[in-house]
Amino acid sequence: MATDRFDVDDEIHGWRAVPRDPDVLFKDHPTASGPSPKQDPFQFDDIARPQSELVRKTFEFAKSALDTPTFNHSNRCFTYGAALVKTHFPEWKFDEETYYLSCLLHDIGTADAYLTTTRMSFEFKGGIVARDFLIQNGAPEDQADAVCEAIIRHQDLPAGGNITQNGCVLQLSTLIDNLGSRAELLHDNLFQSTVAAFPRQGWSEAFAQVILKEDGIKPWCHTTVFEKPNWRKGDSSNFADGVRANTKTGARFE
Repeated sequence: MATDRFDVDDEIHGWRAVPRDPDVLFKDHPTASGPSPKQDPFQFDDIARPQSELVRKTFEFAKSALDTPTFNHSNRCFTYGAALVKTHFPEWKFDEETYYLSCLLHDIGTADAYLTTTRMSFEFKGGIVARDFLIQNGAPEDQADAVCEAIIRHQDLPAGGNITQNGCVLQLSTLIDNLGSRAELLHDNLFQSTVAAFPRQGWSEAFAQVILKEDGIKPWCHTTVFEKPNWRKGDSSNFADGVRANTKTGARFE
């Protein structure tokens, strides 16, 4: 690969490096730190979705491959992440199309066609499936790679070092929807209107069952990063229990 490829704007497709650990990202942040972080009163309709032909094809592919609770979760993640950037990182030149593609495809590896047909962790298989689909449908390689990397790393936390801007927002939005983590950074209006547009339909339990299923058939899988040290097949799942216990963005909307 020619090195001059990396001389272009590193914010194209969300390739800018940002801290991987949310505690570092938000430390002393002017609007996101402290006891009363800023909450813009956005509604679902205030967060416009990209409307390109690639997005349309990806939307239809994800909708056909995923069950409805997972598809709806993917769309909620876009709204929450895009709103988070508008409120707390307005200076970012954020690529909403690449981010929406990442959201739509981030759980594609949990689809029936993939989860039990590979020994790979669902994020890794999903990243490969997503990249192949996007390339085949005309996405530039840098964009397809950005989506692939974000999907592979969307449960790669928390720790030191960096992650791409696109991957960071995907991580944060999935944590908000799945665990209620950092839900205080967004307004309750946004949660209520987004769930009305893309209902949870028992998402907390549905995702908990996906965690238990993959942990059970692939005890080496990356999802076990959320479990206790030396976790073994048959042990209880801290991650599944945390998803079920989500009262901020989960239980009250189920």
